Parts: sequence; C-alpha cells; structure tokens
Amino acid sequence: MTDEEVLEAFRAAGALLEGHFILSSGRHSAHYLQCARVLMDPARAARLATALAARLPKPVKAEAHAVVAPAMGGILVGHELARALGCLSMFLERPTGVFELRRGFALEPGMPVILAEDVVTTGLSSREAIAAVERAGARVIHAAALVDRSDGKAELGVPLTALLRLAVPTYAADALPPELAALPATKPGSRG
Repeated sequence: MTDEEVLEAFRAAGALLEGHFILSSGRHSAHYLQCARVLMDPARAARLATALAARLPKPVKAEAHAVVAPAMGGILVGHELARALGCLSMFLERPTGVFELRRGFALEPGMPVILAEDVVTTGLSSREAIAAVERAGARVIHAAALVDRSDGKAELGVPLTALLRLAVPTYAADALPPELAALPATKPGSRG
C-alpha cells in the first residue's frame, strides 16, 4: 500500500480527525488518527495488517513466534498482524497502571516477539510494553505500527516498521500555538 492508499483508508473511515486533541502521551495535536474507526471494518483491518506484515524484514517474519500488543489500541492491529504472519497473538493490559500479560497469556523464555501498535507518537507506551514483554521472559525483536506520527523520531529500543510515517506536530500543554489553544480540547484515545 502506498502512503496515499493508507491515508485514503483513514479518510474513508472518518478516522482522520482535525481539531484540538489530547493524546495518550499527554501532548496536544491538531490532528488525530482514530485507528478504532479504520479497524472497525474487518476486511480493511486485514488489508492494512497484511500490508504492514509485507513491510517487515524477512528475517523478522521468519523468527517471530508471537505478536504482542498493548490494550486497547493495539489489540486489533496485533491480532490481524499475527494472522498475516501465521503466529500467536496476545495483548497486554494495565489493570494497576503497568502493562502485564493476563487472561492466561504466557511467553516462553527468550521467545522472539513483535510488538504491534496502532499509532506511535512519542514511543512511551511502546517502551512500557516492551519492558512488560521482557519481564515476562520474552524478547521484542521488532515493533510494527499502522502509523508512526513521529516520522521515525520515536526511540523504542528496537527497530520500528510503520505502514505510514507522518510528521504531525505535537505540543506540550503549556506551549500550544494560539489557534490550537482557542479550540476546546478532547481526549479521544483509550486512556481517558
């Protein structure tokens, strides 16, 4: 898929939003990609994940035994990516504020894992998820995301492959441009 085809999938789903948004990272943005809307069509979710799987390096695809994703946003991406790769799919939850495997999910010691995300902005949630996978005894060999909003600047500690890379400015709450500060802020993500 080309960048324009990915953006068109978001547009068709009404998932490319403009306004004043507070991101999960706490930063503010005039643009928001609502991956839940783009993934609500199972056929579109499968197409996007298959295209993402095709972009992963061949050695990563050959080595990975599981795809692990953080709840909530990454679950569907992780599931569809695992389906495309023919491996296991699991997800992490934050019942006490820290990512952990639950629901009987377990990773074997040293198991090579791909971390799946919907959107990466600062990389903080991804790094927290990677730490949880490592605490569970496995090792994250690569990360994959539908969208990298950092345009390759987020540091995860592992290589990141994204279906779409964008340079979307984000701002600290005390450094908003006047046109953004004039709009009411909404927090559409899963971490309200």
